[in-house]
Amino acid sequence: MKHLLHEIRHNPLLWLLALVPVVFVAEKLWHEAHTLLFVLSVLAIVPLAALLSHATESVAAKTGDAVGGLLNATLGNLTELIIALAALRAGEYILVKASIAGAIVTNTLFVLGASFLLGGLKHHVQEYNRVGARMQAGLLFLATIALLIPSAVSEADSVTVAAFTRKLSVGLAVLLIVAYGLGMLFSLKTHRELFASAESGEAGETPWPIGVALATLAGVTVLVALVSEVFVESVQKAAEAFGMTPAFVGFIVVALVGGAAEMASAFSGARKNRLDLSVGIALGSASQIALFVAPVLVLVSYVIGPSPMDLQFWPGAVVMMLIAAITAAFVINSGRSAWFVGTLVLMVYLVFAMTLYLLPPRAH
Repeated sequence: MKHLLHEIRHNPLLWLLALVPVVFVAEKLWHEAHTLLFVLSVLAIVPLAALLSHATESVAAKTGDAVGGLLNATLGNLTELIIALAALRAGEYILVKASIAGAIVTNTLFVLGASFLLGGLKHHVQEYNRVGARMQAGLLFLATIALLIPSAVSEADSVTVAAFTRKLSVGLAVLLIVAYGLGMLFSLKTHRELFASAESGEAGETPWPIGVALATLAGVTVLVALVSEVFVESVQKAAEAFGMTPAFVGFIVVALVGGAAEMASAFSGARKNRLDLSVGIALGSASQIALFVAPVLVLVSYVIGPSPMDLQFWPGAVVMMLIAAITAAFVINSGRSAWFVGTLVLMVYLVFAMTLYLLPPRAH
């Protein structure tokens, strides 16, 4: 506990943790003040993300960047899974699908591109293990193909009925979960020697004891999940006040705020020349959402949802996910990066963001 208190005392950004209880109080007292709750929840998530970043780096120092990146991606996606389950229970399937697609695109393009850019501004050329990056990009590409099929079949065959799409979605969900499990077995067990970090990185601050780091990870993840629920409840109304379209909110804003913790860890790792950690977080999180979170939501919808959910996305979302996967596979092929590579990846993301801001996708 003394390590945690020491970090809070000496990091002014973490003083914003005081806003976490303020968010819960404001949510109870001024439930309809959506713009206020939106601003407070965003400000509260920022220090939680910073704390999660430090704890993740401490775990990665003990376990290696590959496992550290996987752990951070998993905890970050746990928040998004909790938010999606709440929306699923309410039957808001369009919001669920928008958050899934947005999280995949944001992690693949924004987190990866910004990590390359921020790391490249400090280090001339950075290297990372391209075997691990290629595997994650391959898994992501597999998932986007699986998400493309229900939409493609539906668009091509007018005879296709909802019952067929639901059956196909369940089958695809099982296949994706199996593929994710086999990928974990391959990278963490049978061929783990292929996934060692390419760079040891800079010597940073003394890592926390593993017990403190894991306890912090668990506690902060719960707080991020609770604050994120307040954020999601207020974001739609606040977005109207700020002139943002529903498509932009679901695809961009929710994904950026929901992934704040992962972003903090990825950007910090890139600046410390630990690009394996950054790439593992960005691509690992995207592939985990596509291969595990989305299929689990489909299966769980049969239990807690008002009706079963399928994997049929609107065409614009499918195209963006596919382009994101292809872009990632293209840029990580060399195992080396510089700031301009990150700029190119970010430009693709900005093209999507601008399009969504001006023209929301057609909802099914």
